[in-house]
Amino acid sequence: MIGRLAAAVGLISALGAAPLHPQQTPARARDLGIPFDGTPGRWNAITDVPGVTVGHTTLISGSGRLTPGKGPVRTGVTAVFPRGRGDLSPVFAGWFSLNGNGEMTGTAWIEDYGLLFYPIAITNTNSVGTVRDALIEWGASRLPDPRYCCLPVVAETWDGDLNDIFGFHVTKEHVFAALAKAATGPVAEGNVGGGTGMQCLGFKGGIGSSSRRLPAARGGFTVGALVQCNFGLRRQLRIAGIPVARELQVPEPCYDTREPLDSAMARDRCAANTGTGGSKREQEHGSIIVVLATDAPLLPHQLRRVARRAALGVGRMGGVAGAGSGDLFIAFATGPTGTPDSVGIATVPMLSEDVIDPVYEAAVQATEEAIVNAMVAARTMTGANWYRVPALPHDGVREVLARHGRLVDR
Repeated sequence: MIGRLAAAVGLISALGAAPLHPQQTPARARDLGIPFDGTPGRWNAITDVPGVTVGHTTLISGSGRLTPGKGPVRTGVTAVFPRGRGDLSPVFAGWFSLNGNGEMTGTAWIEDYGLLFYPIAITNTNSVGTVRDALIEWGASRLPDPRYCCLPVVAETWDGDLNDIFGFHVTKEHVFAALAKAATGPVAEGNVGGGTGMQCLGFKGGIGSSSRRLPAARGGFTVGALVQCNFGLRRQLRIAGIPVARELQVPEPCYDTREPLDSAMARDRCAANTGTGGSKREQEHGSIIVVLATDAPLLPHQLRRVARRAALGVGRMGGVAGAGSGDLFIAFATGPTGTPDSVGIATVPMLSEDVIDPVYEAAVQATEEAIVNAMVAARTMTGANWYRVPALPHDGVREVLARHGRLVDR
C-alpha cells in the first residue's frame, strides 16, 4: 500500500495537479453576503458531523485539442468517511433517486439492509468501475467483517466537456491517495476532487459543502451536506430566491479558440474568437450527487426520507431534475447500529417522528448552501478542445442581490 501511495503522489505531481487536499482559500457564499437560513457548524461543512472526514485527489494537466488517452485532464476523486479512517464499523444509511440518468453503486444493498460499510467515493462517469474496484481492494484487509465486502457506494457525474473522459485517467492509486488524505476541518471546494471538471447551472461547478447545527431544544444535532454539483441550465439559476443569471452579463461556456473545430463545436466558439459566442444550452445533461450526514439517531427508513429532502435544496437553486440528469442522494447517520445480544437482538436508539422535522429542514438548508459554495469556490476553467466554463462572478451576484434587497452585511 505504501508503494501505491507513493506512486499516486508521483503521478499527480507529474500531471501538475493541485494538492491532494488543498487549503480552502477562495471566498464562500456567506463571505459574499448571500443570506441563508439556519445556523452552520464550526466549519460549515459535512465535517462538522463528528467523525466525518473528506479527502480529494485532483487531476489537472494538458491543454488544447482533445487527444483521447492523453488529455487534457480535468478530473479526480472525492472520498467521504462516515467515521474516519480509524473506524470502519457500519452506519445506517438510506438513498434516493430524483432522476436516474446516473450511477450510484451499492444502492441495492442499502435499500434492503440499510447499512454502509465503506467510505463513499465520487468521481466522473467513466471512472466508477475503477474507483469501485479500488475501494474493494482497499477494504479487503480493513473491513471488520469480510461477509459484508464488495458493495461500496461510488457515485458519478459527467465531466466530458472539460475532461478527456474516455482517457480513463483516474487510477486505483488516485483513489488510495484520496482515502489517505481524508481529514476533518474545512473541506476544499470548487475545482477539486471528483468535482474538478464539473459545471453547475451554466457556470463552473464542482465540490461544495455546508452544515446546520440544531439548537439544544431541538436535539442539538448536526446535519452536513457535500455535493458534486454538475446539474442545471443557466436560466434556471436562483440564489437567495432571485433568478440572478437573468441579470448577469457573463458569456456562455464556449470553445475559446480559432483552431479548426467540427461543426457542432464551431457554433459554440467564443465570440472573442470571431464566432457568435456559445449558444444557450436548453437541454440538461448534467447531474448532482448529494451526501448527507448526521449524528441524529436515525434508522434506515428515516434516512431514506432525509435523502429525499436533498431534492428540495436542489429545487431552491432552480433545478428541475431534467431527463438528462442523474440526481442521486445518500444519507447516513453516525450513531451506533447496535451490538446483538446472545440471541441476536440488537437495541438501537431512534429519533421520534414527532421531532424529526428540524433534521429535514437542516438537510434542505445545507444542500442549498453547499451548491452555492461549490459555485462560489469554483474558478473559470478551460479544458478539452479549449472549452471554457466561466466562474460565477462574485461582484455581479452581489450587485443583483443588492438590487433585490437580498444582500446581508458581511
